[in-house]
Amino acid sequence: MSDRDEIRRKKLEELRERATDGGAAEAVEGRREPVHVEGDDHFDELVAADGVVLVDFYADWCGPCQMLEPIVEELAAETDATVAKVDIDRHQGLAQRHQVRGVPTMSLFADGEEVEQMVGVKQKAELRSVIERYA
Repeated sequence: MSDRDEIRRKKLEELRERATDGGAAEAVEGRREPVHVEGDDHFDELVAADGVVLVDFYADWCGPCQMLEPIVEELAAETDATVAKVDIDRHQGLAQRHQVRGVPTMSLFADGEEVEQMVGVKQKAELRSVIERYA
């Protein structure tokens, strides 16, 4: 396990502990987390099965992507949209297929069709507004 994986594992544990700490478990009941896409078929199933899907095309080495990560996690927990994450280094074909030229790139799908694409770090309110437009 790399240092980066270990840091992520610890961070995830801390977030889960905070979510269930001091009675907050009730407030976070049903909490949803981003879905890490495992390949083309998995991506296609997610987009086809769910009404509104926000896809975060990211890279581990990307500083702006790391800044966006907490926002993406919050949106997954707070909205009805499915939030998916695609590592462009692991899934280069998906990134090419969706014309991702820079990271972070956020794509929004509604009823299986890509309806929005945003490049760069976006504020939570802006992303929430785009999701609600299609929900």
